[in-house]
Amino acid sequence: MTLKPLILFSAILALCGQAAPPQVEVNNTIQVYFSPGDSPTAEIIKTLDSAKKTIHVQAFSFTSAPIAAALKNAHDRGVAVKVILDKSQQSERYTSATFLKRAGIHVWIDRKHAIQHNKVMIVDSTIVITGSFNFTKSAEERNAENLLVINDSLIAKKYLGNWERCQYHSEEYL
Repeated sequence: MTLKPLILFSAILALCGQAAPPQVEVNNTIQVYFSPGDSPTAEIIKTLDSAKKTIHVQAFSFTSAPIAAALKNAHDRGVAVKVILDKSQQSERYTSATFLKRAGIHVWIDRKHAIQHNKVMIVDSTIVITGSFNFTKSAEERNAENLLVINDSLIAKKYLGNWERCQYHSEEYL
């Protein structure tokens, strides 16, 4: 998949500390957000709020209360929510693992990999949320990060396959 020149230009501006244009839409399939400034968390929540059947999450660092609340809300309205986290999330002081587990959401810890560094959400087997954006307040407010929202069922299928392979070797969070 080739990125259009505007996306490359935005990425270069972001790397140089220049203001990038607000949310860039590559086409009807991909939206691009940068932080700080483009409010990736709000886009994640909007997408989670639209979920009808399933949400699969893989996260390295997950401390964002608004995103955790959106996952709980989805679970409460009957969406099947499943989460795989890096093993560091089991020992970190502030993490969403316990909140999600107590909400009745299935949470697993990936101990097989040195770091489970994915930052991925697959919504209704059609939308993939990914990029460098960790699901944290720092990613939203202080870090230079990016978020892609991809509406493509073939790409979602590939990401879901990877999620399932990781879930197979992960341990349930207790």
